[in-house]
Amino acid sequence: MDVEFTGEIISWRGPPPYHFVPVPEEQSAAIEHVAPMITYGWGVIPATVRIGQTEFTTALFPNGSGGYLVPVKAAVRRAEDLELGDVVAVRLHLDV
Repeated sequence: MDVEFTGEIISWRGPPPYHFVPVPEEQSAAIEHVAPMITYGWGVIPATVRIGQTEFTTALFPNGSGGYLVPVKAAVRRAEDLELGDVVAVRLHLDV
């Protein structure tokens, strides 16, 4: 299953700060539909992500209100010259 969207890089406080792109409601609903088949548990969903020219593996986190957050690793932010508040195009691949 492939999912594409654009979103703003946000910060989640904590030591160290984490950076995420929230998955929009419509795409989150589609992911929620297949989640029981692919979750690691605790609602975490394995995914291959592409932002710009950088592809990486990660796990989507449930945001507590029915949506998901895509973690954006520091190496990805450096490679793509991204900062907090930037709007990025995200492509997710979920092995369903």
